[in-house]
Parts: sequence; C-alpha cells; structure tokens
Amino acid sequence: MFIDKARIDVIAGRGGDGIMSFRREKYVPYGGPCGGNGGDGGNVYLVASSHIKTLLDFKYKPHFRATDGTKGQSSNRYGKTGEDLTIKIPVGTVVYKNSEFFYDFDKPFKIKKVAEGGRGGRGNQAFKTQKNIAPHLYEKGQPGEKATLDFELKLIADVGIVGFPNAGKSTFLSRISSAHPKIAPYPFTTLFPNLGVVKIWEKTLVFADIPGLIEGSHEGKGLGHEFLRHIERTRILVHIVDGSVGGAEPLKNYRALLNELKLYSKSIAQKPMLVAFNKMDLPIAAKNLRTFEKKLKKCKIFPISAVTGEGINSILEYTAKIYEKLPESKIEYETRKFIYEPTYRIIKEGNVFTIKGKKIEDLAAMTDFENEESLKRFQSIIKKMGIEGDLIKSGIKEGALVRIWKREFEFFK
Repeated sequence: MFIDKARIDVIAGRGGDGIMSFRREKYVPYGGPCGGNGGDGGNVYLVASSHIKTLLDFKYKPHFRATDGTKGQSSNRYGKTGEDLTIKIPVGTVVYKNSEFFYDFDKPFKIKKVAEGGRGGRGNQAFKTQKNIAPHLYEKGQPGEKATLDFELKLIADVGIVGFPNAGKSTFLSRISSAHPKIAPYPFTTLFPNLGVVKIWEKTLVFADIPGLIEGSHEGKGLGHEFLRHIERTRILVHIVDGSVGGAEPLKNYRALLNELKLYSKSIAQKPMLVAFNKMDLPIAAKNLRTFEKKLKKCKIFPISAVTGEGINSILEYTAKIYEKLPESKIEYETRKFIYEPTYRIIKEGNVFTIKGKKIEDLAAMTDFENEESLKRFQSIIKKMGIEGDLIKSGIKEGALVRIWKREFEFFK
C-alpha cells in the first residue's frame, strides 16, 4: 500500500535523577557529598533511507520514545546515558515539527535531531560550595522533548508525467521503462504514483506517473490534488494529451490541465513542459493533431503512440538533451519568521494563575518539593526570574492558586 502522508509523536528520553549521598568511609578523612549526576536522556533522530519507499509503517506505529537516562550513584558515579532512537524515513520526505517546517530529507543518509533528550539531574556533590559544604540538595532529571511530526513524501523523480485520465500515461511509462502500472480502459485506473527508470544514451532518468488529474483537482477533485506534490522536485514535465477524443477536446483538456497546475502551484506551472500527442495509431488522432498544432504554434509537440512505440524515441532523446541544461528544482516552504517570546507568560483564569514557559516548567519538573533545600532553591529562582513580581502586577491575592507544570501552589507574600 502506498502511503505518502503520516503523523507520529516522538518523545526524547528523560534525564536520570541526581542523588543525595555522603561518603562515610573509614580512610576518607573529609568525606562529604558524593551524589552523582543522572545520565542524559536519549535523543530522537530522523535519517533518510533509500530502502524505504512509503510511510505505511508509521500508520501502524505512530508513537516513538527514546530511552531514559539512569539515576546517578554514590561515589560521584554518573548515571548511564539513554540510548538514542533513530527513525528511518523514505528519501524525499518533508518533515513538519509541531506544524512548522523542519527539514527536507531530499538525499540519502541525511540525518537530523528532531527531539532533544532531557539533561540528567545534578547530584548533591554538584551543589557543594564554600558556604554549604554538605548540601542536601539535588535535581530530578529533565523531561525529554516532545514533538508531533507530520511526514509528507514527495517522490524523487527527474521527469513528471501528467495528463487527464485515460490519456495513456501508464502505457507510456510501461513502454519506456520496466515499470508495470495497472492499465485498463476506464478512468482512475492508477491510484498512486508510479516510478520508472529510463536509460537514454548514457543518462538514467526517473519518470513519475501522476494519477487522477481532472478539472478541479486543485480543489481536491479526483486524485490529482493528493499526488501533485510528487512532481515538485522534477525538472521537466511530459504532458500526455489524448488525441483520440473528438473535436476540440484535446486542446480543451490541455488548457484545463495547465490551469490546474497553475492553481495548485506557480512553480510547477513554470516548469518546462513537453507535449506528447498520444494515440496516433488511431485515424482520428491525425486529424485532431492538425487542429491542435494550429492553435499551439509555439509549443513543442511530439506525435506518439504509447501502444505501438511510434515517436517515443524522439521525445525521450529531446528530454535527455534539455534535462542537463535545467537547474535543480527548488521547493519553497512556509517558514516561520522569528518572533520574540518571553521566558514565561502568566495566564489568568478567575482566581487561578498558570505560568507557562519551558525554563520554569523544567525547573518544576526537576525539583523535589519534599526536600526542604530543593524547595528553597525553587522559591529563590522564582523571585530572581521576576515571576513573583509579575504575579503581583497581574492582581494576584493571597490564597490564590498558582499552577506550574503539574504542580499547584497557594500564593503567599
């Protein structure tokens, strides 16, 4: 089954907790704190693999998690770092992270970190100072980064084959390559894009057959809207026109398809296009060709028959001739402009004040509120960050509820 869209959730590993420990060995004269740090959580990576052709696997397994770091140990021993998780995706996959464009995996072996593992919490040895030589203070591990990833596969092809249903695209592809797409005398025989490898002289080109283009495709009619993304990377298009339909239909279909491409994407519509006037093995096609050529005098037209092979070599040789002269296609992505965001923000709902922000939420997650020194440290950081002052400016009263991460507190000055 060909699947070219998928959504998954990934969670990087949580950092291991630091610990509180003191040395009490007989021949260690000064002893002191020796609680080790927790290990960092594992990261999540994406890597482009040429051995995977579809996103089908992600439909059945949409959740991925890296390994957590382990807890620190006494004698200043660090916890073990969590194992990284590497997820293989097809070459040509465009990834969106939390609805923002993230990366285009357009070449094999490209690798990118998509979720950062949490930092290991510090043990009490890390908090030792001249003023506090025996700290009873340590941190829990930092939570790993969470992300929702949207995958959109855009096939890696050199030449795109477009045309209305029953124009002969699949027959053309089967004639020029070893591909075996389904061929039948009814519309929408092809239900997903097919690729074919074609050797022309010393060049090897990949052709992509895009199914289901009809008038209104840009609005989601037919199948074309779902698959037009697969010709975004191509350098050149071959437009197969059905020459066997009566009267002005070939010209009407030709112009309608150009309009659909333009409405879907201006960059696709501006790609160089060769016109293959198909089904020349039928008598009516020769008559229609004369009318078609009169209306499109500036257009390069190749009379062909995908069934008999007539004219196929001419269009392939011309394709190979101009292909190398064309620049690589560049896909434009919607990227987010940098917007300054404060370290935290306060959301007031009645008598409840919720504080949002990664730094403050991580601090709450890494604090042991049962530990008196840890609690004092948390309160000190809250004041230094200016949160307490901003809460007062927001109109908070004593006894009001303050929410940070999964914790709730009553506010007192």
